[in-house]
Amino acid sequence: MSVFGLRTSNPAFNRYFWNKSSSYSKVKMSIGGIIFKSLLMLVLVVTTATYTWHLFFSGVNIKWYTSIGMLVAVFCSLFISFKHNSAKYLLPIYALAKGFFLGGISALAHNRFPNLPFQAIGVTIITFFVMLFLYRWKIIKVTREFRAIIITAATSIFMFYFIGWILWFLEIDVPYVWGTSWFAIGFNVLAAIVASFSLLLDFYYIDRQVGRYPKEREWLATWGLLITLVWLYVEVLRLLKKLAIRF
Repeated sequence: MSVFGLRTSNPAFNRYFWNKSSSYSKVKMSIGGIIFKSLLMLVLVVTTATYTWHLFFSGVNIKWYTSIGMLVAVFCSLFISFKHNSAKYLLPIYALAKGFFLGGISALAHNRFPNLPFQAIGVTIITFFVMLFLYRWKIIKVTREFRAIIITAATSIFMFYFIGWILWFLEIDVPYVWGTSWFAIGFNVLAAIVASFSLLLDFYYIDRQVGRYPKEREWLATWGLLITLVWLYVEVLRLLKKLAIRF
């Protein structure tokens, strides 16, 4: 990713992305605006996730809800990446679609291991505030070297997932991703740690842009945080599921 000038593992916070627009506004980005939009989007995620959860335990096949939700979310993210002005319109759709996906995988996990999704949610929330505390009190400083390490690790992990998805699609077993071996668990632990540290990069770039860029950019900041939080939750859920199967 560094070859293309990216400075963070999250596409919503790289320098190219933020400097892409030449529009100006008297009203600038604010932390309060980002928090409000983030909470609003999380409400949308929870709404469709709860609906999908209810469908599953009512005996409805949620395969298409989960699959289409994932595809729509991916499409929205790609579109926002290239057309950042569309964030305010597509982010609610992204949140609703992601809710269908998360509701589906969470219901399946809960059906096999009761309360596992709630544990994953708890770990995700705690991790978010721990990372925020570490960043605000500068216990972990987001240096250039730190950013390079997280970017490299995140890029490598996504490449592993991409290759694993292709092999899975070709019906080739990929135990290092989907299995419960110690290597697979270790890989999952590493992915969860990198996702956690990616929050620090997100905080860093939001901190640098607040008060400087137009208020509509709050939608982009919200999108970036949502991407990282969803990634972290999925990694934690998968890790807890593997540990439950293993033990």
